[in-house]
Amino acid sequence: MRRAARIDANQNNIVKALRAAGASVRVITQGDGIPDLLLGYNGHTLLMELKDGDKPPSARKLTEAEQKFFDEWKGGNLSIVNSVEEALAILASLP
Repeated sequence: MRRAARIDANQNNIVKALRAAGASVRVITQGDGIPDLLLGYNGHTLLMELKDGDKPPSARKLTEAEQKFFDEWKGGNLSIVNSVEEALAILASLP
C-alpha cells in the first residue's frame, strides 16, 4: 500500500501565485517520482517538482524515485522549484 504523498509547506502559495499569473495548474498526487505540478502557460506545458526552500539543502534533495524520473525524462520544461519567486521566474523565462 502506498503512503500518502507529503505536501511541501510552500505548495499552496506556489499554486496560488502560478494561477494568479495566468497558468493552468494541476496538482499531481501520482507519486512514484512524478513531479508535483502540471502546468499550462501560454502554449507551454511544464512539470514542477516542489521543494520547501526554508528547509536545509539536505532536506530538499530529490528522492530516489524523483531522481530517476528526472534522469529518464525526455520531454522539456521540467524544473525543481523552491519558492514562489522561482516558479514565477520560470514562467517569465518562457518565450
